[in-house]
Amino acid sequence: MHLNLHRLEIFLRVLEHGSFSAAAQKLYMSQPSVSTQVKKLEASMGAPLVDRSGARIRPTAEGEALAQYARRLLLLTEEAVAAVEQIRGLRAGRLRVGGTTTVGTYLLPGLTARFREEFPEVEFDLFVGNSGQVEAALLEGGIGLAVVAGGPSAPQLLVEPLLSDGLLLCAAPGHRLAGAAGPLDPGELAGERFLLREPGSSTRDEQLATLELWGLAGAATADVWGAETAKQAVGAGLGLALLSEHAVSGDVAAGSLAVLDARPRRPGRPIVVCHRRDRVLSPAESVFLSRLRTLRQWPGG
Repeated sequence: MHLNLHRLEIFLRVLEHGSFSAAAQKLYMSQPSVSTQVKKLEASMGAPLVDRSGARIRPTAEGEALAQYARRLLLLTEEAVAAVEQIRGLRAGRLRVGGTTTVGTYLLPGLTARFREEFPEVEFDLFVGNSGQVEAALLEGGIGLAVVAGGPSAPQLLVEPLLSDGLLLCAAPGHRLAGAAGPLDPGELAGERFLLREPGSSTRDEQLATLELWGLAGAATADVWGAETAKQAVGAGLGLALLSEHAVSGDVAAGSLAVLDARPRRPGRPIVVCHRRDRVLSPAESVFLSRLRTLRQWPGG
């Protein structure tokens, strides 16, 4: 039995995208070539690896077992290359970094741009998603570093604190409580609708914990997917939302959002950087991590 790493990568892309055509487009190959390589892999394994009967390609039981090992094998090849590059120094390579929505939108792009100015030959991939999505990408090897709000719980990850991020209760500028003199008692928020980030977001966990602290766990809520959507929904008057102070600073300054000073406040949540314990960081990832460790405040803060 012979395993071809290139065929394993093609096989994983087919599973990831759910079709031969989508995988072919991603790999810059023809669809027949992708299909042929998967068939050759099945022949070498002596077992069917994908179920072609539905609208979306799915792994068979044998295929699911192989996929788990294939991901580990391909990750090991990347680590082998990274180990050699560590010796040669940072003259090229690729930075694969991810961040939860607030961090990925308001912190990482600027830091990545500054990194590219210093190392222009290094390419980059920037992945942004909610906490669950970013942690999954990190564990599966799609990214090497992740900067997230809160703290991932997977024991396979090394976690280092970087910064802090507080949540502000935001309302439309014309809200009845906007501009209120002095702090607000939570009781004054009774009857309001609170907009919550989507399930899997660490911001949602903080929002729910704050509502419980205020005795408003039974308040009317609505789910809103994404930080930018939440800001627009608040500005349109659809409800109140606890949002990252760094995500709304520009909107508050521009007058498109108002901040309600409700007390008591929960302490700011940590912003942390994490990576897999068993993964060798690439030279680009190692240097980027060292730059992150020097942060004392949010850029512009």
